[in-house]
Amino acid sequence: MFNKQTLRDFDLKGKKVLLRVDFNVPLNSNLQITNDKRIRETLPTLNYLIEQGAKIIIVSHLGRPEGKVKPEFSLKPVAERLRELLKRPVILTGDVAGPETFKFVRAMKDGDIVMMENVRFDPGEEENDTEFAKKLASLADIYCNDAFGTMHRAHASTTKVAEFLPSCAGLLVEKELEVLGSALENPKRPFVVIVGGAKVKDKIGLISRLIEVADVVMIGGAMAYTFLRAQGNNVGKSIVEKDKLQLARLLIEKAEKQNVKFVLPVDHVVTGEFNFSAESVITSTKKFPRTGIGMDIGPKTIKLFTHYISRAKTIFWNGPLGVSEFQKFAKGTNEVAMAIANSKAYTIVGGGDSAKSIEQLNLQNKINHVSTGGGAALKLIEGVPLPGLQAISEKL
Repeated sequence: MFNKQTLRDFDLKGKKVLLRVDFNVPLNSNLQITNDKRIRETLPTLNYLIEQGAKIIIVSHLGRPEGKVKPEFSLKPVAERLRELLKRPVILTGDVAGPETFKFVRAMKDGDIVMMENVRFDPGEEENDTEFAKKLASLADIYCNDAFGTMHRAHASTTKVAEFLPSCAGLLVEKELEVLGSALENPKRPFVVIVGGAKVKDKIGLISRLIEVADVVMIGGAMAYTFLRAQGNNVGKSIVEKDKLQLARLLIEKAEKQNVKFVLPVDHVVTGEFNFSAESVITSTKKFPRTGIGMDIGPKTIKLFTHYISRAKTIFWNGPLGVSEFQKFAKGTNEVAMAIANSKAYTIVGGGDSAKSIEQLNLQNKINHVSTGGGAALKLIEGVPLPGLQAISEKL
């Protein structure tokens, strides 16, 4: 599957490498990093570049400053954390491909690291502006994209800049593509998939594609109620995408035709209102109260899901199985996460809220691969072209 140029295809000694990374890390109200996973995942690429004697110019975004300079989105805490992790200097410039950046780049020696300020401070980034991309390209000899989490975005630093420099994928991108690709192309079976989240419309392509390759597809989260309603079940006041009922029926039929077991919740944690402290009851699908709202999968569903997980050889999970932002309704998501972590299967977690749950439960070391790109990972699995990947040169 992976036929793009990588860092290993270049002689990097003394070369200036424009390295696009995804350091869009979460910050608290004091602008302190609360999870540095995205920084740590790029360390193999950075260390390889340092060992090869490259001059590294780091490009990243942080948050959504919308083309304006906003101090709360400065990469300063990221640069500080990177210095700690690498145990070497990291110069943060005060502009985006401006005079200060060029000054520091001209003075670089082999192995030096310069990080320019948040690339989204310049409106040309999200506009995929050619002139801004040329300015970025003029800093370097080689362009390397190691920002898997942004590969589904057509921005200046993820696509356009590759038109003006020899381009390659970083080690993190290479790993993401190989893991997610092999999961679809040649998974060890049984291949069990768990998909959660709020809306069917966000994951139509994902579910449809996974039905083609999986042995078992299990659905949880709010989207399960659209599927249950499509089967004729009463789901009370739970969220149902009425315009997706026919599509839900077609996906269930597709699974039947493909001889794929399509598993929906059999019981639910139900409340009378959408509230983190609302009183709840456990009810079966058949006895769902007409005024109830489904907030989590019930104990029988947890048992059913863990049954299939325990027998799997490959597992892919994306999306919470209940309203997991409310601790009271996070049990289903947490129990399934622990079952995945404790399984003997090859396990892949598809970024986003699922990755957050794994981190919160401190299970990341028990999962084979936790993707750094939620949206990008899902698009890749769906088979949707990723602009950032398309922009990288093919292997010669």
